[in-house]
Formats: sequence, C-alpha cells, structure tokens
Amino acid sequence: MFSKSRINETGTKPSNEATPATPPAETPSFLRQGSADTTPTQMSKSKPAASVLASDLTVTGNLKTTGDVVIEGNVDGDIRAHLLTVGETATIRGEIVADDIVINGRVIGRVRGLKVRLTSAAQVEGDIIHKTIAIESGAHFEGSVQRQDDPLQTNRGAASQPSASPAPAPQPHQSQAPAAMSEAVKKAAEQKKNASNS
Repeated sequence: MFSKSRINETGTKPSNEATPATPPAETPSFLRQGSADTTPTQMSKSKPAASVLASDLTVTGNLKTTGDVVIEGNVDGDIRAHLLTVGETATIRGEIVADDIVINGRVIGRVRGLKVRLTSAAQVEGDIIHKTIAIESGAHFEGSVQRQDDPLQTNRGAASQPSASPAPAPQPHQSQAPAAMSEAVKKAAEQKKNASNS
C-alpha cells in the first residue's frame, strides 16, 4: 500500500507540478517575446550606431544623414550629418556640414559646424565656419576661420544665394542686348540726321 500511495502521491505531485509548471513555462516565453519586442523598440528609439565608410571605400556623390558618420575612405561630394568623424586615412573633397565635426584626416572644402575640432593629424584646405573650434598643435590648416552663432542656418541661406547668382549671370546678356539696341538706335538717329542734313 505504501508503494501505491507513493505512486499516487508521486503521480499527483507531478500532475500538480505539471499543471503549474505549464503556465510558468508559457509565461516566461511570452514574457521573453514581450521583452524581446520592447528591447528592439527601445533600441530603435535610442541612438543608432554610427555609419562607417571603410578605408577601402570611395564614394562619389553627396551624403546626407541625421545620424553619426565615421569616414575612413574617400568622399568626393558634400556631407551633412549630426556627428561627423573624419578618420586619419580619409580624404574628403567637398563641403562638410554637421553639428559636431572631428577631423583627423584630410578635408578639401568648406567646413561648417557648431563644434569643430582639428586634431594634430588634421589637414584642412578650406574655410571653417563654426560656433566653437579647437585646433590641436600640429594640425595643418589653410583657409579662413569665421565664427557664427548658427553656422548651419547660414549655410541654408548660402545655398539659396548660389541659386540666385545664376539669375544675375543672364543679366549681363540682357544688359548687353539693350546696349546693342541702344547702339542701333544711335546709328539710326545719326543716319536720320545725316539724311535730313543732305
């Protein structure tokens, strides 16, 4: 009898344990799915990792992002980003616009940023428009430095100015056309005078 009761007790205990064990087994997996669902959501809401352009990569064209970029390769074009880090092996030919700019490599073109830092390995050939700047000893820099309260906003105004500058270019043609017409009018007037005098 003891063995039967033990079997029954053992049989009852596992069935009792199995019943409670099933919901907890389902609950952790369900909770794990819930936590897995919330973790990527939290990660997507948090700041994504910086985009990296490797040293063996050459990009021809403009780059634009609201995130962070680390450039180790070559870029022939303008770059707009939140935080831009120019690596020691990088060469950029174009305008750089970012909130934070750290230059370790070579930049040929205008640099516009709220905070600009040239490290000792930096080589910059172009104007720097900034709110705050730091240039380490040993950095190579050729160009002018101009402080502005909002260098990023000024760039948007400057972007609209070049589009307005082609409009004045046709004006010389227009002004030449009236000048040519005025010369023709003068010749016609002279011919009229000559004809009336003769």
